[in-house]
Amino acid sequence: MPTPLPFGSWPSPLSADAVATASPRIDGARLVGDEIWWGQTVPEEGGRTTVRRRRTDGTVSDVLPAPGNARSRVHEYGGGAWAVTDAGELTYVEKSDGRVWSLRPGAAPRPLTPPRDGVRYGGLRIQAGILLAVRESDGDARTPLRDIVTIPLDGSAAADDAAVRSLVAGSDFVAQPTLSPDGTQLAWIAWNHPDMPWDRAELRTGTLEDDAVRTWTVVAGGEGSAPLQPEWTGDDELTFLDDRTGRWNVWRTHLGGTPHPLAPADADTGGGLWVLGSRWFAPVDGGFVAVRTNGADEIVAVVGDRTRILPVPVTSGALIEDARGRRVLVSGSGTTSQGGLWLVDLDTDAPAALITGGAAVLPEEWMPRPQAVTADGPRGPVHAFAYPPTNPEHTGTPGERPPYLVLVHGGPTAHVGPAASAKTAYFTSRGIGVLDVNYGGSTGYGRAYRERLRGQWGIVDVEDVAAAAGALVARGDADGARLAIDGGSAGGWTVLAALVGTDVFSAGVARYAVGDARALAEDSHDFEARYLDGLIGPLPEAEDVYRERSPLSHPEGFTVPLLILQGAEDAVVPPAQAEAIRDALVARGIPHAYVLYEGEGHGFRRAETIVHALESELAFLGQVFGFDTPGVPPLLLS
Repeated sequence: MPTPLPFGSWPSPLSADAVATASPRIDGARLVGDEIWWGQTVPEEGGRTTVRRRRTDGTVSDVLPAPGNARSRVHEYGGGAWAVTDAGELTYVEKSDGRVWSLRPGAAPRPLTPPRDGVRYGGLRIQAGILLAVRESDGDARTPLRDIVTIPLDGSAAADDAAVRSLVAGSDFVAQPTLSPDGTQLAWIAWNHPDMPWDRAELRTGTLEDDAVRTWTVVAGGEGSAPLQPEWTGDDELTFLDDRTGRWNVWRTHLGGTPHPLAPADADTGGGLWVLGSRWFAPVDGGFVAVRTNGADEIVAVVGDRTRILPVPVTSGALIEDARGRRVLVSGSGTTSQGGLWLVDLDTDAPAALITGGAAVLPEEWMPRPQAVTADGPRGPVHAFAYPPTNPEHTGTPGERPPYLVLVHGGPTAHVGPAASAKTAYFTSRGIGVLDVNYGGSTGYGRAYRERLRGQWGIVDVEDVAAAAGALVARGDADGARLAIDGGSAGGWTVLAALVGTDVFSAGVARYAVGDARALAEDSHDFEARYLDGLIGPLPEAEDVYRERSPLSHPEGFTVPLLILQGAEDAVVPPAQAEAIRDALVARGIPHAYVLYEGEGHGFRRAETIVHALESELAFLGQVFGFDTPGVPPLLLS
């Protein structure tokens, strides 16, 4: 029989150190002949991203040894930081200098681009021996110049900037370039300020003349349309994603023809284009393989008139990384599996083969099973996933309801699915429930749900997280006096806004949080420089709205303890925002702790940071909610 102990104080075998190294962050994957290559973060090595390969005999080795770090900073969030030729030559963006390098396993790296300040590369893709990239160059204006370029693989551009050839520019942002099989046509995604790529974008094509595109045609896009991921499936045939009907589905067109959907579904194949390497579908013989998201993810193969769900244990964060012949690489997480990479054979019904990651951090009986929750919000249904306290050795004391940690994802145009997160298990195994909320504005439920947040950031998100938490309390699953809210970046804004605007939560954890919307509009990097036009309103017309919505405009609303965690090198939400929040708490005498992590940016990557942040959060909750936290260093609140 489980032993009764107060919720939150249950002994757990899952340490913060184990969480920090439990699951690799997959950063792209490719089929290279009979081998499988993938990018993977290494928290214990300063959070660097290596590229690894799995040979046919099952052995795994690093192609990119330390201190090499494949990481792009295009659009600040990067993506597509590496690509590989069919012959097994790695090309990658080195974080330390921003140059593109080439590396054959076991050899020394050689540069492919010249040293040049203010130039960044990302979205690398090799087609027919040609290396494509998105280039971002600082200029005199606030908006950097962006174009699609080719980079010679022979190294001839290493000392000659002119040898990096510009194919096309002409818009504020470009992404996802791809060449037709005969090499005469280029397709890409483009958009301009103030739009974000999930609001309005264009799929463009153009003919290459003298190694450049002089004119282009808009194939899809415009008002109410956000096309993604063009893929040539013939010399004049494009397959791509579009949400013009309210859901991202797979579409196809011939150049000069009218696009038509392929096997449309009431689910999303697509998401926010935050990073350049994201892929949600891949063409295969006779059809395609795709992610479909309606709350949870599933992987489907559509071949001819038949659609079947593939046996891949992935329900959250799924991407189709690559497909060759009848083999498909899928990354993501599942309800019983950590983030990982799987290989699917379309010719069999056998479960997908695990390549890396995927293992649960605890035995199955310790892992919380996600429960889909739909709450009634003021503006419609609110979707979330609940993870109840789960520990086979302990239960709560009689009559006690558990404390809950309400998680608010960043973005805010992002999504969480049902997944066996190590961080979630860290809390649930100790008797703290977790509620992960997809508030209005989240992807994965269609355009209408995503646009619920338009002009309403700081209102709809707050209403929705409060409604989801209230639903748990109403059905007796959570202690209404012990609800904490936790979020980072845009999720941190919602944490602060919920604390000053509601009385639902008794504590908050804010990671690299936005407290002043006007300051964010002034300080943020170019990719998100006009994001707030859609979330709040354009400036200067909406100046008063920015001031009213900002949590720091209402310091009297801070009445409960707050833990603030911040990266010292954060260019998205600079430390000045966190310090202003801290100062407001000091002025009001509110218990708080402020932790600044040197060497960290927007999102924590180093193992030691992840460990300290987790232990600090648990110690903070124990102090605020009145339970012991054995094995965790105490946190001093000011």
